[in-house]
Amino acid sequence: MLSGAFSAKTKDGTIYYRSSLTYKRKHISLGSFPTEEEAHLAYKEGTSLLSESEITLENYTAYIKLLDFAKAITLLNFRDNGVYIKNPIYLKQNYFLYFLAPQMEYKFDIDDLFFYSSHKIMQRGGRLFVNEYGMQTGILSRYGVRNHAVLDADYTFANGNPFDYSYANIIVINRYRGVAQTEHNGLLRYQAFIHINGNYSIGTYSSEEKAAIAYNKAVDLAKAAGIHKNFEENYITELSAREYAEIYTNLKISPKYINYLSTLSAISD
Repeated sequence: MLSGAFSAKTKDGTIYYRSSLTYKRKHISLGSFPTEEEAHLAYKEGTSLLSESEITLENYTAYIKLLDFAKAITLLNFRDNGVYIKNPIYLKQNYFLYFLAPQMEYKFDIDDLFFYSSHKIMQRGGRLFVNEYGMQTGILSRYGVRNHAVLDADYTFANGNPFDYSYANIIVINRYRGVAQTEHNGLLRYQAFIHINGNYSIGTYSSEEKAAIAYNKAVDLAKAAGIHKNFEENYITELSAREYAEIYTNLKISPKYINYLSTLSAISD
């Protein structure tokens, strides 16, 4: 057999070839290939990445034809930083880069290294997520950004770089569903609204939490009026159950919204 190539069989007896190498006493699989020659060439590419210092993050794609880019990043990181990480991560001082494609690298704080070393980032429709406990978890949730949040309306990147996921760079504008931050006479206020055949204003409040609770109250009123819609309610973990109940009871809701619900109830009757 050619160096770095090993034959194997599928369940139906089809022969294929695995490629692997050993570096710093670490056995590393390089992938599976249809021919012995390709497995051998993948081995040579992997060996070059680990031994030739002129191959860097900036030019490595010119040196690989058979190796997957993610495996190449893993090998370069192992060579330069002495740490083998199965995901396409390259360590820097106080942060690391996670590669989703050869020219698509995301920056993360070093505090997240353990998590992303064991959780593969995937992308669908521009949304980044990981599989966690059998579910798809958006990575923005780690920053307090809710699902389906809108860029520049609910959160933004402080330096304008959408590939920089360091904690200091992600600014959460609106943490809760149905809440929008506004400014009145130089003071921040929080408007609550609910979508039922269009957006209906619930009211304007002095804090995010009050606006979020107002949205929840509006949802309860909508359900009581017979509106069957899958509303996603807010969870306000900063408040005790007693504090939540007191705010909920005393919050005033827009009379126009209440009148709108009354008309819907009258129609359904």
